[in-house]
Amino acid sequence: MDRTGAEADRSDRAPSGDSGPSAAGPGAFDAFRNGWETEIGDGFPLPTFSPATMRDFRVRSRATTVGDVAVTDLHGASAIRTEGPLNGVEDQVRMYVVRSGSWSLGAPLTRDEQTVRAGQFLIRHIGRPLHFETVPDTRAKVLVLPAATLRPLLGERQGVSGPADAAEVRLLVAHSNMIYETAADLSPAGVQAAHGALIELAKAVARRRVDDAEPQLALALAQAAKDLADNHLTDPELSGAMLARELNVSVRSLQRAFAAGGESVTAYIRQRRLEEARLALTAPYGRLTVSELAAHWQFADSSHFIRAFKKHYGRTPTDYARSTSPVEN
Repeated sequence: MDRTGAEADRSDRAPSGDSGPSAAGPGAFDAFRNGWETEIGDGFPLPTFSPATMRDFRVRSRATTVGDVAVTDLHGASAIRTEGPLNGVEDQVRMYVVRSGSWSLGAPLTRDEQTVRAGQFLIRHIGRPLHFETVPDTRAKVLVLPAATLRPLLGERQGVSGPADAAEVRLLVAHSNMIYETAADLSPAGVQAAHGALIELAKAVARRRVDDAEPQLALALAQAAKDLADNHLTDPELSGAMLARELNVSVRSLQRAFAAGGESVTAYIRQRRLEEARLALTAPYGRLTVSELAAHWQFADSSHFIRAFKKHYGRTPTDYARSTSPVEN
């Protein structure tokens, strides 16, 4: 199993690690376990896995901790199943966001069993250890959260579940992904801010609503909006109002979140569209014309596109394409 990422850090934050099998088998599982124990530490121990899981272990993951929160992204090409006796008390709140496959908690055919299917999330209190099982090709994000803060919001319910594209879940996912990229460089104050935002967003998931006036959420809100915008750059309806509607916040709150980072929603959308148009101009074949690019990336017309491109890159699209074309001998 090849493993990349920063070296272990046993302080309040641990850099993210990326682990994945080079070949199936016990050696792959041992490498995964060693990487986990080095990067995550004793505060978040691995469960006991079934012999079948360890024999055919084809799993990629990345994980990081921020204080008392652990975040793991997992892709299991093979099935994963825990086994053996369960003892002790865990007293954790866990959140599962499943993108493909399924993640089942508890013993099959019992009252405690819950299955989180593709496109769904579950956040629930885990008072005692539970077995879990995944099907092959399961992709999921799992967060381990402090029970003292979040359990009161869950009450006596088995958990809160719903679609993974719910606004508050999008925000939490965007923020946790951002932590992977920044964890190694965060100052102690940055760690505290990242942790606080994670907790506030987990609360939003439990309550099924976002407090978009909460200042700790500005960075997460802006990042979630950027992720959403990046997937809709060719949509003529893309705007700050559309992003705010999809994230279930006010336009004013979204504008404030972007302003905290020194930019605007409109400027971000235009910059990303120009960037994609620039990349299209360097395509080795099948290049679109300037007018086709303008229409594809939702500029009003060719003239507007040319002026915006020249202002941003210092040359017209035609000149830029010419300068990147290979010189023929």
